[in-house]
Amino acid sequence: MDLDFSPEDEAFRAQVREFLAGHYPADIRRKVELGLALEKDDYVRFQRLLYLKGWIAPSWPVEHGGCGWSATRRYIFEDELAAADTPRIMPFGLKMLAPVLMAFGSPAQQQRFLPRILSSEDWWCQGYSEPGAGSDLASLRTRAEPVDGGYRVNGTKMWTTYAHYANWMFALVRTASTGKKQEGISFLLIDMHSKGVSVRPIITIDGLHVVNQVFLEDVFVPADCLVGGEGQGWTIAKFLLGHERSNIAGVARSKQQLRRLKRIAAERRLLVDPRFADQLARLEIDLLALEYTDLRALWEEAAGHAPGPQASLLKVRGTQIQQAITELLMQAVGPYALPYDVAVLKHGWGGDEPPIGPDYAAPLAASYFDARKTSIYGGSNEIQKNIIAKAVFGL
Repeated sequence: MDLDFSPEDEAFRAQVREFLAGHYPADIRRKVELGLALEKDDYVRFQRLLYLKGWIAPSWPVEHGGCGWSATRRYIFEDELAAADTPRIMPFGLKMLAPVLMAFGSPAQQQRFLPRILSSEDWWCQGYSEPGAGSDLASLRTRAEPVDGGYRVNGTKMWTTYAHYANWMFALVRTASTGKKQEGISFLLIDMHSKGVSVRPIITIDGLHVVNQVFLEDVFVPADCLVGGEGQGWTIAKFLLGHERSNIAGVARSKQQLRRLKRIAAERRLLVDPRFADQLARLEIDLLALEYTDLRALWEEAAGHAPGPQASLLKVRGTQIQQAITELLMQAVGPYALPYDVAVLKHGWGGDEPPIGPDYAAPLAASYFDARKTSIYGGSNEIQKNIIAKAVFGL
């Protein structure tokens, strides 16, 4: 693995930086810089900007409308997006479903869905977890029964991120109950506007509406929305989760948060505090080690290898580092980080209400508490450690 950037790579970095400086909307930048809540329109506007530039799908092959970039170019691009404080590109369609459709989908499914994923015309959500089937996903009970022309689906999905924004959901459903429980699972694409689909909001500890419970009551799904064959769902799910867990590592975003933490620490004269400086140094070393591991995984993926157990390692360490950064940010800002107001998180300080501390302090408590979920979603870290142990030690 060659980690030196060529003159062409550095020229590409400058091109990305120049484009973002000239085209990234200032109102969205302000929200991200201050840690304020983003709306669907913020995400879609930014993704459409990249789409029109031809940069929305760095890892997709050119034949499907992607950039076909090398691992180095993709790394640089993600790094520059994070450094510019852009919104996170929603991964459900671009980084999770799209690789599944390219690997397992029919040509008709690829032609139907991939262009609309690129253009952000479709917003996808992930129907995996259920009440009683979170970490033990194979215990899912949402059932798809064959009917004329397709399937009748009944069940419920839990913790479904941005289901209230989505017009499509990819879901794991049970099509058989015999044999091993993993063998009876299939992968369906479900139109969220179908009769029988309802979404109930779940307000998380930060006071925001991001996740939901989705109810499926006698929902008809056409047969051409089955990806792969019946019973292939578990194989597809493992393939998809490998991509999801690699993305959860969030190295570029953590690097930007670390830079932010350093600026705040310098402003508050904390770098001369030996205890704080030691914590900051250890965190930076951990993040640097994770970055090199992430680069190795990216290189292997570029060589055609599917994400393996290193995806679980990236997920575990990446989420631990994300949580550690939010904790140090709280320590750095001190009492000013404690007040919490949902209205401020959504809109910032304004009107006659005086701010409590610096602008950047307002979302810190909410971010700290919300970050506790990162070690749970995408497969809890405890489960990931079991996967690593089995793969590495054969346990």
